[in-house]
Amino acid sequence: MELIIGQIKDPEIKAIAEKIAASERITPREGLLLYTKADLPLLGILSGIARRRHNGSYVFFNSNFHIEPTNICVFNCRFCSYHKPEGDPDSWEYSHDDMLGIVRKFDDRNVTEVHIVGGVHPAYDIHYWGSLIEKIKKHRPSLHVKAFSAIELDYMIKKAGMSYTEGLQYLKSKGLDSIPGGGAEIFDEELRKMICDDKASTAMWLEIHETAHRLGIPSNATILYGHIETYSHRIDHMDRLRKLQDSTGGFNAFIPLKYKKSNNSMSYLGEVSITEDLRNYAVSRIFLDNFSHIKAYWPMTGRDAAQLSLSFGADDLDGTIDDTTRIYSMAGSEEEKPSMTTDEICKLIRTAGYVPVERDSVYNFINVFTL
Repeated sequence: MELIIGQIKDPEIKAIAEKIAASERITPREGLLLYTKADLPLLGILSGIARRRHNGSYVFFNSNFHIEPTNICVFNCRFCSYHKPEGDPDSWEYSHDDMLGIVRKFDDRNVTEVHIVGGVHPAYDIHYWGSLIEKIKKHRPSLHVKAFSAIELDYMIKKAGMSYTEGLQYLKSKGLDSIPGGGAEIFDEELRKMICDDKASTAMWLEIHETAHRLGIPSNATILYGHIETYSHRIDHMDRLRKLQDSTGGFNAFIPLKYKKSNNSMSYLGEVSITEDLRNYAVSRIFLDNFSHIKAYWPMTGRDAAQLSLSFGADDLDGTIDDTTRIYSMAGSEEEKPSMTTDEICKLIRTAGYVPVERDSVYNFINVFTL
């Protein structure tokens, strides 16, 4: 590493590389410099140092499936390809029985997690969703229920007249185990007004996740990138997450989510390149030094790009999924019917030079797939 650092000509980038090699935290300004001045091969090397510090040569996945209860939503974010109004022929709305039927399809499978997230339906409050979780847990007590973005939680909790603490305690009592990271989008308040003005604010998103962490409910965090934001906006977003993680330690993973252009009102923007994806993974891994895991969500990126991201800081590929999510396929993802077997995901990880590890939802090891 000393030889590589010695060859860096830019004095600012060289100083940052020395900090990374010494396990020192970089500043927001230094994170911005990595975005704007560091070349991609160097970012791969530096992010590789950071990922090995956290996870060695391991790459994680879990056996999971999704339930998307509805795409009917009270919000209409400009970047969203998923939202449909009530009565639209392409809308859907599952009953409790429908969703329990999805759970039962996996009764003979060794899945460990159900991921429940969808549109913010106007008719359902926290008791409707709490009852669903309770039924799932009664049917399969060992199944980890990761459910509801902060946007869904904000709506259902307020609709029930509860505080965030009361609402999250109630859901935890029904069997909620963790919450996903959706709805973060971009934290800059002015940009948020431009792309998703009517949904829960940045402050609300952060407060809900902080409250969940205080109650012993872990969560993930996301960013939506590749639209109208700048590198400064991305760094600001990650800096707010890093500060909250310093305070609570409750985030399991950070998941960069790429804006996809199909079937939404921001399609004119196009999409950023795969080199920009890799740059973003690398800077995320370096900057978020208190996050143990950076996830490359392969149904969004496609398998090949997800595999490449493992050499730019990512150490988690999400899970097997079994064609149970439509959120990104509706936005034009390369994976129209996302599903991978354990063998397929292990092969993808091994051919990238890493050791596959099946994990549970909070990163306890289930199986290490050594040769």
